[in-house]
Amino acid sequence: MLIESIKNLFSKPATLKYPLEPSPTPPNYRGFIVYKKELCIFCTKCEMVCPPGAIRFTYNEDDTKEFHYNPYLCIYCGECIRACPKPGCLTHAQEAAPPATATTIPDWDSLEKKADESKRAWLASKKKKK
Repeated sequence: MLIESIKNLFSKPATLKYPLEPSPTPPNYRGFIVYKKELCIFCTKCEMVCPPGAIRFTYNEDDTKEFHYNPYLCIYCGECIRACPKPGCLTHAQEAAPPATATTIPDWDSLEKKADESKRAWLASKKKKK
């Protein structure tokens, strides 16, 4: 054991110089979700399959929908990407979400309430039209 310890003292370290150099991202790294609005058909499948509820849609009065994503709630499982019928609409980025600060974290509780209320209003207006 003493000989191994002495060898390790004079050999190159096996670890990375993490704080000084960023560690390389592995292949097929699942970073935060990138959304492309121009490809989206607003089917809301991604919202339905998202386990933590990190994706929400709000329904506007003019029958349009808005996509909302919380990278700090996301568990990066990729279920939304698998469920999306439009290839390329949702993808994983190669980098992680930026560190959370008081200004970057969205007010997700009020957004969820707004999404639920707008969906109820949208469904009620659909029933009235029929």
